[in-house]
Amino acid sequence: MSTARPARLRVGIVGAGRVGTALGAALARAGHSVVAASGVSAESLRRAERVLPGVPIVAPDEVVALADFVLLAVPDDALRALVAGLAATGAWRGGQLVGHTSGAQGIGVLDPAAARGVLALALHPVMTFTGRPEDVERVEGATFGVTAPDELRPVAESLVVEMGGEPVWVPEVARPLYHAALTIGSNHLVTLVNDALGMLDGADVEQPARLLAPLLSAALDNVLRLGDAALTGPVSRGDVATLATHLRTIAAEAPDVLPSYLAMARRTAERAHASGRLSEPQLAAVLETLAQP
Repeated sequence: MSTARPARLRVGIVGAGRVGTALGAALARAGHSVVAASGVSAESLRRAERVLPGVPIVAPDEVVALADFVLLAVPDDALRALVAGLAATGAWRGGQLVGHTSGAQGIGVLDPAAARGVLALALHPVMTFTGRPEDVERVEGATFGVTAPDELRPVAESLVVEMGGEPVWVPEVARPLYHAALTIGSNHLVTLVNDALGMLDGADVEQPARLLAPLLSAALDNVLRLGDAALTGPVSRGDVATLATHLRTIAAEAPDVLPSYLAMARRTAERAHASGRLSEPQLAAVLETLAQP
């Protein structure tokens, strides 16, 4: 990884959402000059005014015209059309740096700009942003999935380091799998925890979050250190009587949760079997229980 500091850049942010404003503030803190940003919604405009005070809000093509480094922080599905549209209007210029923050896309999505001499980078912060003031602080210490042409890898990694992040190299062909893995680990975790909180609330348990927090923290720490050895619970023990009780209770009290419970229980059983925690007969018994109507 390169530790060379890139030259001070005039930075333009296309997409003043949660990610764009946080990274813009981090780049400004590193000594770069944020010269322009674009935003559409009233929320984005308020956020830009708060996080990037004094930065003019202009159209995307004007952002590109003013910047040495253009950071595209727009939704995944809008990225390709945005890059192509700016290329069609002749907005890009040779030697300009452009990076996007999409996890699902690599640098291929920037081909219309690269064809005009733009230097393409993919800089995906592996962090969740909520639009709150602490977002800027979350950039510090966050990992970034970095993809770039080999000759631009030092530049991409240096920009991440300057923002306070830690670059992790992701090959272009691996971006879809990389992003799917992060979605399972982060987005699906939020859904699972919210379902658990809702069920505890339905059981009239006081302070569900306080009850769950130590358990979730321990489970996360254990799995990151121990892998499948961290598995606990009725599925990993082959305790089909408890499992059957869970299914009856969830079907009656929280039926919306039942499909995800079944899917996760099956996957847990497969992992428990593959790691030697469930015997073949135990696995068969668990799967038979999960298949019951």
